[in-house]
Amino acid sequence: MGERYVLLGVAPARSPWFGQVAGWASAASLPAEFVRCVSLDEVVARLGGTRDFSALLVDAGTPGLDRDLLNLADRAGCPVLVVDGPERRRDWRELGAAAVLAPTFSRDELLGSLAEVATRIPSATFRLREPASRPRGDQGRLVAVTGPGGTGTSVLAIALAQGLATYADRFLAPEGRPAPERRPSVLLADLCRVADQAMYHDAQVLVPGIQELVEAHRTAQPSSRDLLDQTFDVPARGYRLVLGLRRPRHWVGLRAQAFDATLDSLQWLADVVVADVECDVEGEAETGSLDVQDRNLLARGTLSRADLVLVAGETSLKGTTALVRTLADLVALGVEPERLLPVANRSPRSPRRRAEVTSAVAELVAAATGLRAGRVGPVLHVPERDPEPALRDGVALPATVPRTLASVVATVLSRSATAPPRDIAEPVAVVPGTLTTFTSQEPPSP
Repeated sequence: MGERYVLLGVAPARSPWFGQVAGWASAASLPAEFVRCVSLDEVVARLGGTRDFSALLVDAGTPGLDRDLLNLADRAGCPVLVVDGPERRRDWRELGAAAVLAPTFSRDELLGSLAEVATRIPSATFRLREPASRPRGDQGRLVAVTGPGGTGTSVLAIALAQGLATYADRFLAPEGRPAPERRPSVLLADLCRVADQAMYHDAQVLVPGIQELVEAHRTAQPSSRDLLDQTFDVPARGYRLVLGLRRPRHWVGLRAQAFDATLDSLQWLADVVVADVECDVEGEAETGSLDVQDRNLLARGTLSRADLVLVAGETSLKGTTALVRTLADLVALGVEPERLLPVANRSPRSPRRRAEVTSAVAELVAAATGLRAGRVGPVLHVPERDPEPALRDGVALPATVPRTLASVVATVLSRSATAPPRDIAEPVAVVPGTLTTFTSQEPPSP
């Protein structure tokens, strides 16, 4: 069997190295098949096919080269070698590239890089590679606040951020990180497609916001100082604010991997990130549309990785039904029931009425999801308080609701910090030579 590298290549017109590699492959001085592409769209199409590729050679000046493209190639088992000049305005390795070559690389330099990161592909075999692990280390915690429209989720997110910044002095950080002797740093991020936090905070400017943060992560890894400069201080309530989308239609400019990297950076920046997010989590599996999945990127990306999700609802007949539907949708998304905390906002004062709501939610969620009763946390009842005067004047909210939310959330997160890590399904690398047959019908190898 003849083994050779199968290389994808894309570069702007008349890039010297592009023709040089093609010449080496044609003259057989490079043990490779070089598949030349005219654009990154063609690269994406080929990576989505059934053929394996050893590596992708791409010029740094190619339009559209960003973190998402590098991640797509990596998930397809195709390491990326970026050809960039000495100025190197971007850290390509940080963005996911396997190697960086100078435009004047020699045949031996290319072979050396391929030997380190790529695999030769024999005919009629499958190439196996070990999945890269992505530990999150001692990042801050991510708490999402969501719920059907009109349930006060944005105000609850403000109250929670204020409460954690003011009252949660004994908040336990992630495992391996000691409890701070100071109040935790809290960041409130508006991750709704229809964003309202700018209005609630009377923001005089709407730039920068989440759009600029995600765009910055497409082709670079901003420093903590740069990230901090993209947030706004809210001294009256003790937290910092990341503004949301300026128009709902601006979701089209967000990319999945860049948004995921943005959440990583925000969690490194603060002890706690409180995310105000919508509850529409439909994706391709439910609708058959990638556009719908991309439209709901902010919600799906945040809720699927949050350490705790507060799901707000009301205690009316319709409000309870909407709360249960939202909880069922989140369980279907893959959010573990233990990470869900139902919140009855503007709850009645009657203990009897509260008990009825708690019992009804537990029974209906069990019926809607097939989970045994009690898997989803008991309903947290939040009394009705008028936040309008404080929001209008830009001062701290009345202490009752922030203190209640912070106490419960800090307790739940403290317990989860000492609990065993959640099992996450990961691909298992197969050691070459350990598989004797591909199917049970084939005879074993001699």
